[in-house]
Amino acid sequence: MTPELKLRVERSQHGTAVAPGRSVESLVGQAITRCTNWMLAAQTRDGYWWGELEADTTLESDYILYLHVLGELESEKTAKLANYIRARQLADGGWNIFPDGPSEINSTVKAYVALRLAGDSASEPHLMRAKEKIHELGGLEVTNSYTRFYLAMTGAVDWSIVPSIPPELMLLPTWLAVNLYEMSSWTRGIVIPLTIIYAQKPNWKLPDGVTVEELFKVPGSKPVSFKWDKRVVSWKNLFLLLDRAIKIHERMPWKPFRKAAAARARKWMIERLERSEGLGTIYPAMMNSIYALLAEGGDTTDPLVSREIRFLERYEIEEGDTIRVQPCISPVWDTAIAMVSLEEAGLDATHPSLIAAERWLLDNQILGPGDWQVKNPNSAPGGWAFEFQNDYYPDVDDTAFVLMALGRVADPEATRLRSAIRRGLAWLVSMQNSDGGWGAFDHENNLQFLNHIPFADHNAMLDPSTADVTARVIECLGQMGWGASHSAVQRGQEFLRQDQTEDGSWFGRWGVNYVYGTSGVLRALETLGLSKQPDCQRAAKWLRAVQNPDGGYGESILSYYDTSHKGKGKSTPSQTAWGIIGLLAVAGADDPAVERAVAWLLEHQNPDGTWDEDQFTGTGFPCVFYLKYHLYRNSFPLYALARYDNVRKGRRKSFSLQIPAEELPHLNDGRTNDRG
Repeated sequence: MTPELKLRVERSQHGTAVAPGRSVESLVGQAITRCTNWMLAAQTRDGYWWGELEADTTLESDYILYLHVLGELESEKTAKLANYIRARQLADGGWNIFPDGPSEINSTVKAYVALRLAGDSASEPHLMRAKEKIHELGGLEVTNSYTRFYLAMTGAVDWSIVPSIPPELMLLPTWLAVNLYEMSSWTRGIVIPLTIIYAQKPNWKLPDGVTVEELFKVPGSKPVSFKWDKRVVSWKNLFLLLDRAIKIHERMPWKPFRKAAAARARKWMIERLERSEGLGTIYPAMMNSIYALLAEGGDTTDPLVSREIRFLERYEIEEGDTIRVQPCISPVWDTAIAMVSLEEAGLDATHPSLIAAERWLLDNQILGPGDWQVKNPNSAPGGWAFEFQNDYYPDVDDTAFVLMALGRVADPEATRLRSAIRRGLAWLVSMQNSDGGWGAFDHENNLQFLNHIPFADHNAMLDPSTADVTARVIECLGQMGWGASHSAVQRGQEFLRQDQTEDGSWFGRWGVNYVYGTSGVLRALETLGLSKQPDCQRAAKWLRAVQNPDGGYGESILSYYDTSHKGKGKSTPSQTAWGIIGLLAVAGADDPAVERAVAWLLEHQNPDGTWDEDQFTGTGFPCVFYLKYHLYRNSFPLYALARYDNVRKGRRKSFSLQIPAEELPHLNDGRTNDRG
C-alpha cells in the first residue's frame, strides 16, 4: 500500500467555496498553505512521495488467472479480486477501460474468464449479460494478441489463433530493420518472456467446466487480426505470411536455432531481473517473466521465482473485501512533481523535506548500462527511472522532471548534486532523436511499419518523439539556462512547430490529452522567453475556447478515439491545473480564463488541502490502457495556484543550481568516464 493511501485525514463533504468579500490573494494563499501542509505530511521518512497508480479491471482479471497458474486459485485473494471486478461491471454487461467509457472487448472477456475461475457459474445473470455483450462487441475473435496468448497458455484456445512469438526473434541482428531494439522498451519486456512461453507451450489447464468456446461469436472462426489486407502488397500481408511460415516451422521436429535462441532469451531476461524489482517494473512484463520461469520448469519454491512473485505482490492494494492491483509504481515521478510543486509554492530551498527528497533522488540516479545504449552507444548513463529500481530503463520524462526539481534545491553539500545534474543533462541531450524531438525510453524508435506485426495490437509498439516529452526536456534545458538559440533547443522547437495541430493544440501522449500536451508545450516555450510567438497565441486561444462553463478544464479519454472530443469533458483538478499553467505562460494572471479556472480550483478544494478526482487523466497506451495517478489531483493544482500567485505578484523564480550548455561538451567527449 502506498504512503499516500495510508495518509488518512478527516475531511468534510464540501469543498471550500470562494467566500464573498474575501480577496483572491487571501484565498489563493490559504489554498496553497493547506495543500503544502498536506503534501509535506504525505512525504515518507525516506524522503520520497508515492501515490497509488490505478488502472482498469484487466489487471485484477489477469491476476486471478495468474493465481490459477501458481496453484493458488483457492486463496482468499481470488475472492477479493473477484469482488472488485464484479463491482465494476457496467449495466450493459461489459467492463470498460476508463471511467464513463464504453464496454471494451478485452476487459470484458478477461473479466468473464476471471469470474469463472473464481467460481461464478456461466448461467448466473451477470455472466450471461457479459457473454451477450462479448458477442455484441464481436466475440473472442476480435480480442487482442495478449488476451488470446494467455488463454492459449491454459489450453482454452488453440495456439494457432495466437500470433507467432518465437525465441528466434532474439537472434535477429540489430542492423536488420526488424529486431527487438526497434520495438519499444515496454514491448521488449512483455514479448521476450512470451518467446520463452511460446517455445514451451505450457498447458496450465483451466479447472473442469471452465471454457471460453461460448465467447466466440462465430464458433471456430479465426481472429479478425489474421484477415488479409485487401491490398495484395502491404506490410500487414507480409507479416501475416511470416507468421504462417513460423507456424509451419513450429510443427517441425527439428528447430536448429531454438536452443540457442531460448537460452539467449532467458539470459536477456535474467540480466534485467537482477537489476530491477521485477522485469521492467511493469505489471505485464513482471507477470510474463514469472510465467516464463515456470514454463521452463521452475516452481514457486525456486528463489528467483519466489523473489519475482514477492515483487508483484507489492502491487496489490487490499481494501475491505476487495483487492485491486497497480500496473506500476511511480515514486520517482511522484517525488519530482511534488518537489517542483512545493518549490513553486515557496518552500525554502534549504527546507529539510526538499533536502531529503533531493538526496533520495540522487541515490536513485542510474549509473549502469541499459537497453537505451543499443542505439545510443556513446553516451554515459545518468538518467532516472519511474520506479524504485529499474536500472535498465531510465526514461527521458522522469529525468527532465527530476533535474528541474533538483535545480531548485540548495543543498549545503552541493558537489554531489552538481555532478548528478551534469550527468543527467548529458544523458538527456544524448537521447534527442534526429527529428528534433524526444521519445520516452529509447533513441530513434520510430519505424512505423512495425505496427503491422500481428502482436503489435497493443498500440504501443514504438517509442517515437512526442510533444509532451519534448516539451519537458526543453523546459528543463530552459530552466538550466540554455537559450532558445542552442542547436538542441532549436531542433526541439522545430519538432514542436511541426507537431502542432491546426487548431493550435498539441497531442498528449502520456496525459489526457490535448489540454495536457498544450499546457506542457506552452510552459516550455515560456521558459525560453518565446510565449509571444504566434504558435503560442494560437494555442492559448484554443485553451480559452475549450474552457468549461464552470471555469474548469476537463477532457475525456474519448479524445484519443475521436478528435471532436478534444478538450471536452467534466472538469477535473489536474486538467484544470494544466489549463491554468498553459494560459499563464502566454496570457498572464489577469486573463479572465485564468481567473475563472483559479476560482474553480479554490471552490473545489477540500478543507485538508486536497482535491477529489474520479477521472483517469494519465495515459499508458492510447486507445488501449489508461491510468489514474492519485497524486496528480494535488500536486498539479498546487503548482498551478502557486504559479498563478507568483506571476500575479511579479515574483521571479530563483534556481539554486544551473548547468549552462557550455559545461556539457567535455562530458560528451568522455561520456563513459564521468562519475562526478
